[in-house]
Amino acid sequence: MFGFGILSGVTFLPLVGVAFLLTQKGDDEASLRNIRWATLATTLATFALSLYIWSGFDTTSAAFQFVEQKNWLGSGLVYKLGVDGFSMPFVLLTTFLMPFAILASWDSIQKRVKEYMIAFLVLETLMVGVFCALDIVLFYLFFEGGLIPMFLIIGIWGGKRRVYASFKFFLYTLVGSLLMLVAILAMYGKAGTTDITVLLHTDFPKEMQTWLWLAFFASFAVKMPMWPVHTWLPDAHVEAPTAGSVILAAILLKMGGYGFIRFSLPMFPDASTNFAPLIYALSVIAIVYTSLVALVQEDIKKLIAYSSVAHMGFVTMGLFTLNAQGMQGAIFQMISHGLVAGALFLCVGVIYDRMHTREIAAYGGLVNRMPLYAFVFMLFTMANVGLPGTTGFIGEFLSLTGAFQANSWVALIATSGVVLSAAYALYLYRRVIFGVLDKASLKNIADLTPREIAIFTPLVLLTLYYGIQPQAILNATQASVDNLIQTHTALIDAVKLAAAGQ
Repeated sequence: MFGFGILSGVTFLPLVGVAFLLTQKGDDEASLRNIRWATLATTLATFALSLYIWSGFDTTSAAFQFVEQKNWLGSGLVYKLGVDGFSMPFVLLTTFLMPFAILASWDSIQKRVKEYMIAFLVLETLMVGVFCALDIVLFYLFFEGGLIPMFLIIGIWGGKRRVYASFKFFLYTLVGSLLMLVAILAMYGKAGTTDITVLLHTDFPKEMQTWLWLAFFASFAVKMPMWPVHTWLPDAHVEAPTAGSVILAAILLKMGGYGFIRFSLPMFPDASTNFAPLIYALSVIAIVYTSLVALVQEDIKKLIAYSSVAHMGFVTMGLFTLNAQGMQGAIFQMISHGLVAGALFLCVGVIYDRMHTREIAAYGGLVNRMPLYAFVFMLFTMANVGLPGTTGFIGEFLSLTGAFQANSWVALIATSGVVLSAAYALYLYRRVIFGVLDKASLKNIADLTPREIAIFTPLVLLTLYYGIQPQAILNATQASVDNLIQTHTALIDAVKLAAAGQ
């Protein structure tokens, strides 16, 4: 592909769609139809290409695969891409969900449609780039670049408080990442390279690790988001259009967890071990506190947003257990949450498109008019709770198992979050779906359309399939998880031996 590899193809293919959209003039119905179909075709082609990459991916190897590298501007910086067991699942998740985001916007977005579709295609390139980048500066450019299209999506096509929410989202995530930029410069000064594969084997001094870890933590904690820097997320979700909320919850939040896996844990092992108690404390606070906050919400989107913060608490807790069950559970939880939370925001979008309100009090008794919708909403609510047989159970169970091995008190407190999630999720479902259909505005509300059924069917099937057959995901990450744990353990043992020798 013009001298580049297949990962460049899957990363930049959405920009080919952007180039086509830029040739479309006018806002008549025919032009808008062309724009929508061209965008959908581009996202489907990108997903097909990612499946082709997956077909050639070796799940038994922890090494980076499909690596491509070119000198960047003749300096020490390089353009380098590659995927391993940590990044490949997120590339697939990103490309899989993008067509659904476009389909969810098919009728609801009527103004500046071309610009909206361009923003999503650019965002897809930047998100895939984050997971493929093997140069730390290239990673930073993709990581920060994703703020711009999402800022525009919220700020232009969002709700009444969209400007406030978009600026809050942008400033929170940008400020946190500025410290990461300083850390990247320090790492370049120490190692003389920005190549991630080299930095993974660079022995950073113990004191330097502490500062580097904190700088990266400032960025990834906001992105996850972890308590107490989570307050931007509910506002962003409430004001974002449906597709924006889907991608924000399903993909952008996972970049923080991916950052911990790619940088914090393998590059700063000593600091990661020392700061693990801090991560545990923040994680259990997030799980319990935001679950309680979710219980009192009157806006459906805001409730699901707080639920996302609680579920990301299981992720950070699992990652820093530094054992196989905890890390596998954390990664599985991120994939599961991408499917389930994305689907829940799509469920909210369905009734919002009909009633133009997200207030829980505006609904009730929908099962009488929308039985298909009631079934779909129930399935994803159960998955969000962690019902056995769904993806939500696998991630939470493995994370808690790993946490119990690391610290039984952390696991005990975190388990209360499972009970609380059942409380707020089932309370929401009862108020929206069950009861008497006594509101006049709901008397003629329509059930799922064929387009909406087409959106939900793959998500339903995958949520059930991976809940029953989780090995497909666990096998893909197993080699990389084992390698990270072995490397981390060896480095920590070497530090202990050196300290004992002194």
